Amino acid sequence: MNNKILMDNLRCIPDFPRKGINFRDVTTLYKNAECMKIMLDEMYNLYKDKGITKIVGVESRGFVMAAALAGKLGCGVVLARKPGKLPATVIKESFSKEYGVDTVEMHLDSIDENDVVLIHDDLLATGGTAKATYKLVKHFNPKQIYMNFIIEITDEGLHGRDLFDGIVDVTTLMVV
Repeated sequence: MNNKILMDNLRCIPDFPRKGINFRDVTTLYKNAECMKIMLDEMYNLYKDKGITKIVGVESRGFVMAAALAGKLGCGVVLARKPGKLPATVIKESFSKEYGVDTVEMHLDSIDENDVVLIHDDLLATGGTAKATYKLVKHFNPKQIYMNFIIEITDEGLHGRDLFDGIVDVTTLMVV
C-alpha cells in the first residue's frame, strides 16, 4: 500500500540497535493523528469482512493498533507477551534470534476453536517473533488465522514473509 503520508512520517534510525541496522521507528506514526487514522482505516478495510473475533497484539508495539482495530471491529484483544508478564497459566513458544533465544507467551484461555484470529505486530523482518506467535495461536486450533504488520522490511535482504508462504494470509501496510 505504501501510503505517501505514512512513508513520509516513518522515521529511520541508521545503525540502531547496532551498526548496519536501519531501525524503522513506528512511534512516529503512532504520535501523528493523521497517520493513526490512515493505518486504522486501511486495516479496517482489510479485515472488516473476515469475521475477526480476536486480535493478538504482539509485545509491545503491536498492542497499539491491535486495540484500536479491535474497538472498530468489535472484537477482543489477546496479548502475546515476553516471559513473566502474564499472571495466569500460559503457553509459550521460544525462537532463535541472531543474538540468542527469545520467548512469547499467551494465556492458556485466550483463544478457542470458534475464534477467527488476526495476529498483529508493527514490523515483519526476519519473522522469528511472528512465527512463534503464529505457532502459539495455531495451538488453539481457531477457525482461521490472519497476520498483519504495519511495516515489512525487505530492503536489507530480509524475507520474513517467506516463513508463511502457503500457510497464512499476510498483509502489510508498508514495504521498505
